[in-house]
Formats: sequence, C-alpha cells, structure tokens
Amino acid sequence: MLIQGRCHCGNLSFRFERTGDSPEIAARVCTCTFCTKHGGVWTSDPKGSLEVCVQEPERVSRYKFGTGTAEFHVCSNCGVVPIATSEIEGRLYAVVSVNAFEGVDASRVRKLPADFESEHTEGRLARRTRSWIPNVRFATA
Repeated sequence: MLIQGRCHCGNLSFRFERTGDSPEIAARVCTCTFCTKHGGVWTSDPKGSLEVCVQEPERVSRYKFGTGTAEFHVCSNCGVVPIATSEIEGRLYAVVSVNAFEGVDASRVRKLPADFESEHTEGRLARRTRSWIPNVRFATA
C-alpha cells in the first residue's frame, strides 16, 4: 500500500510503500520531550520502502538530541517534521509521521504510547534495525 505525505508547504514530501494487507496502521506516540512538544506520532514497516523528495534542501534543518542517533528532518519553511532517520552501520533507516499523511482516513491509524527513554544506545539502534523502514532514498526535485 502506497502512502503519500508531506510537510505543510510541500518542501519535504514522501512516498511510503507499506507491505502486507492490513488496513490498520500502527503508530507510536513517542513520549520523549521533543515528540511531545511537536506531536510526534510515527509509523514504519521493516519490509517497506521510503522515497523522500526535497524541493529546497537549504530549507531543511536536521535536529538531533539525546543520544544523537536519530535525525529529525524539519522543514524550515513551515516547521513540520515529516520524517526522522537513523544511520546504522552505513544504512539509513526511517520513520514517518502519520500527521503528515495525505488522503489517509485518520480512523485507520491505531496510536499507542511508546516510551524509549530507558533504552540504552545499543538497544535503541537494534530496535530501529528491526522495526524502522530499511529502504530509504532521498531525491531532490
């Protein structure tokens, strides 16, 4: 199933290809302070793929905090964070914000709280390699 999404102004857009046939989309409501402050609700598919298109790369900020192992891609035009990435052993993994979806009925999204604060860096990276999107490609318009 193909899901498209974007930041508010369209500078950062994505095409997320989900595998499987479940109409329900599991999403994690992250309870870290950054996600709490901007409403981060993330989903992924460990067998899926993601293509990210950036219209104006100079208008994308990258924010890291805590362990510094994830990069939040923030559109400097509109302030929306549609994706987060993590480079692990030379491979880029990603999650996408369900709040950035276009044309997806919100009733299909099942939001569950997720608390990763007690994870050590090794465990965090291992979880991401198991559950984040492993096939990520960036393109410039």
